[in-house]
Formats: sequence, C-alpha cells, structure tokens
Amino acid sequence: MKVISLVKYFFIIVSRFIKIISALFILAFLNGCQSDTSSKPIKNPKIAIAGLAIESSTFSPATTDAAAFLAREGAAIFDYYPFLKEGSPQRVAANWAPTLRGHALPGGIVTRKAYDSLVGKTLALLKKELPLDGLFFDIHGAMSVEGLDDPEGDFIQKIRELIGTKTLISTSMDLHGNVSQRLAQHTDLITCYRKAPHEDALESKQRAVDNLLERLLTGKGKPKYKAWIPIPILLPGEKTSTRIEPGKSLYAKVQPQTEKEGVIDAAIWIGYAWADEPRNHAVVMVTGDDKYAVSESAETLAQHFWNVRDQFEFVAPTADLDTALSYALTSEKKPYIISDMGDNPTAGGAGDVTWTLRELLNQKAFKKSSGPELIYASIPGPEMIDAALKVGVNNYVSAKVGASVDNRFAPPLLLEGIVEAIHEGDVHAQTEVVVRVGSIKVIVTKKRKPYHKEKDFTQLGLNPRKADILVVKIGYLVPELYDMRGDWIMALTPGGVDQDLERLGYKRIQRPMFPLDKDMENVNLKTRFVEASDNL
Repeated sequence: MKVISLVKYFFIIVSRFIKIISALFILAFLNGCQSDTSSKPIKNPKIAIAGLAIESSTFSPATTDAAAFLAREGAAIFDYYPFLKEGSPQRVAANWAPTLRGHALPGGIVTRKAYDSLVGKTLALLKKELPLDGLFFDIHGAMSVEGLDDPEGDFIQKIRELIGTKTLISTSMDLHGNVSQRLAQHTDLITCYRKAPHEDALESKQRAVDNLLERLLTGKGKPKYKAWIPIPILLPGEKTSTRIEPGKSLYAKVQPQTEKEGVIDAAIWIGYAWADEPRNHAVVMVTGDDKYAVSESAETLAQHFWNVRDQFEFVAPTADLDTALSYALTSEKKPYIISDMGDNPTAGGAGDVTWTLRELLNQKAFKKSSGPELIYASIPGPEMIDAALKVGVNNYVSAKVGASVDNRFAPPLLLEGIVEAIHEGDVHAQTEVVVRVGSIKVIVTKKRKPYHKEKDFTQLGLNPRKADILVVKIGYLVPELYDMRGDWIMALTPGGVDQDLERLGYKRIQRPMFPLDKDMENVNLKTRFVEASDNL
C-alpha cells in the first residue's frame, strides 16, 4: 500500500509540474500574439506570501500572544515550503515577495493586541511590495480573537483594501478551519487539506500555489464562479478522521470533482468545534469557470456529507480514564497509548490541566518504581523546571506543576520525585525535565508542548516503544504515534476541548446544528454563488 501511495503521489507531483510548464509555454505563445481578452497572461507575476495560522478554543481560559506565532518574515518564509525552494518550478515561475507568515500551536483565544500587531505588520510589509499580481494566503481558519468575529475574514478584507480587487488571492486552509461568506468573497481560489491527520498539508499548500500560478500565467485570471454551501454540522476532528468511514469515503469524493471540465478546485471543511462563533460549521466550496459543473460538484459533496452525518464515530475506542487504565494495565500490547483528550493542546486546550495526572499518581499500580512503566507527556511547570535545574539529574525534587492557566478541574499539583533527565533548547517547551514518581515518568515543560514524534521522547532518554503505557495530551494520533502504538484508547477527560460538545454551552453558533439538534428538517444544501472579489 505504501508503494502504491508513493507512486500515486509521484504522478500527482509530475502532473502539477507539467501543468506549470504548460502554462509557461502558453504564456510564451500568447506573448507573441495579439489578444483582446480582459485578462492578460502575466510573465513572471509578482506574488506575495502572507498568513497567520492557529486553532484557538473559546472554551479555554488560555490566551495567545504574538510571540506564540513564531512569525517569520521575508526569505525565511521559504523554509516552510519545500516546493518553493530555490530552483523549483514554482519558484522560478514568479517573482516572490514573502512578507509575514506565523503559525502558533493551537491554544486559547488570541489577544486583540497580538492580532492587531501581527496584521498591522503584515499590511505594512505588503504595502512595500505593491503592486501585486497574486497573493498566496496561507491560514488555518480557526483563529479566535478577543472582541472580533471571523478574524480570517477581517484579515483578508483588510488585505483587499490595501492591494485592491484585481490581485488574485489563492487561500490554503486546514480542513478544520471555517469559511465565512466574507472570506469566500475576498479570496479568488481556495482549497484545504483532504486528510486528517494532515499528512497532505504541504501537498495542499502546493495545490493552492499551483492553481494561482496556472491562472496568472495563462491569463485565465479569477474563476468565473465560486460556489459556497454552509452545512449545519459541527463535529470534532476525533470523529471525522479520514482514516476511517465515513470520512474516508467523503473526502475521496473531492478529487474526482476537481477533474471535471470547468472546475478548478473543490474542498470540504469540517469546521472547528471548540469556538462559539456564527461561522463555526461545515462548508463546501468549489471554484471554476463552468457554472453548472461548479454548482453540481458543490451540491454533490454537500449532500453526501449531510447523508452520512449520523455515521461519524470516534476514530478509536473511548472510555472514562479509569476504564482506559484498566484496559491498559491488562493489555499485552505495548505501548498501550491513552489519549488525554480534554486538554489536548493540538486542538486548542491550555495543556496544563492536572486532572489526569493527579488521577494517575493516585493509582496503586504505579506507586512503586517496579510497577508498570508509564510515560506522561506532558505538563507545564516553570517552578518545577527551576527546581530541577538547581538539584540536577538523579536527585530528589519537589515543586508544583500545572493549572496556572486552567484550574477549573484540578488545582496545581505538587510533584515529588527523582529528576531523570533535563533537556534545554526546545523551540516550544524551551526546557524539559523528566521526573520519576514511582513507575510514572512525568515530562514537565517550561512552556506547553505536544509530543508527536519518537524523537520528542528519545532526546529525554525515554523509549516510548518499550513503555507499558504512554499517556499523551492529544486526540487522534498523528502518524508517528499511530504507527508506534501497541493498542490505543481515547480517554474522555475534562478540559478546554471537551469531546462532549453538548456540555460546552454554546451560545452563539447558528442553530439548529447537528449533532446538537438531531431532528432537523428543510436543510438548504443548494449552491450560493459568491461574487468575484472585483465585483464587491
């Protein structure tokens, strides 16, 4: 299967390369001809790059500041995109003007000060690059900002007011983002990931760039039609993974729609479940030049999504923590991975809820060092970091950890044990220490950090593959952890990204909304055509 996937991916890349080269030949031909079309082929178009990406929960007490976005400016932005490396077809096809691109770990609501600062800096950098032929707008789509609905819609509108309506904007998004009508209006081309977990993230961003280049180089310009269909469904990513049905078959229907004559791209957004805003719901968008084909594709995808809405289930077995632990302790499959879902920092949780760790430390099975080895990843604890640095490795340490941001479910926890490892210099955690308490090895960080890769553990002297139990603050497993698992269960724990949507207390999303309102009638899944940006 891996060989088939690699071959398929190879042919996709080759076809896109041929598409760009073909566009360059068409441009060369048309440059030698007289044309009276309103859109002219543009040789070596000037294209800017900008974007801010974060998934932020409004149900978490955490806030996100500007520093969390780790924003890059200028040429450093190219490091994000292998397909824009020096000498690549995409790089040589245009005059690139990278401005500012920031990507933060999922977290709490973004402060208005941070948003205004980052957007203001982006606009200032874009202004220096005017005029522009195109803009690659790379966002997530689930940013929440203090006192502001629809931040991405606000952001792109501000960009339009600066660069004008003639510039072609191609937007790349996460499928867990939200597409408001305002965002749909101000962008010209738009696409999103087709896999969850997001193994196709770079492929999707490249698709957004390839579509932009093709429309500029050939003179086709803005698509004639943009179909936008809001779907009253709001589900968590843990129920909509494309690894399993019905998500697998639903997203498999996207690519065939893009192969139809007159269609440029098609996309399905699941939306983001942990923000209470009117724009938070599923969406289908299709762009192209054939009105009938665009509309038919959009309505086909929307209707199929609606038809399978009752079939979405969690991607793995779920249980309360006690039940999950009983399975883990009796399983012969190692490592047995338990997802501590409620405080998942990869979905917007604060990452410092101590409830699960408190319950683990109270378990008799782990009281002695000879008990089952359990690795817990992770809990922020700056006080513990300072104490561990003072005493050093192999020495006893005592300090509080967690609950400095989210103490709604459990207070800060006094952790007492032996320092087994110290690692400094991590881009997210800054400093990490391993504290052993009985047979539990707790990873404590200066700043919150999700643990996705085997290297995250091995650089701390831990071997997650040989551990009996691995508890991670995450929802569905990213590929590396998924491949590592002996077995896996998702624990329904409390936190800012609680999987029980009905107890979150939505007040502002549009109702009725599935699954909160299960008996829904007269759902409108007809195409809404969105005006071109230069008609606004």
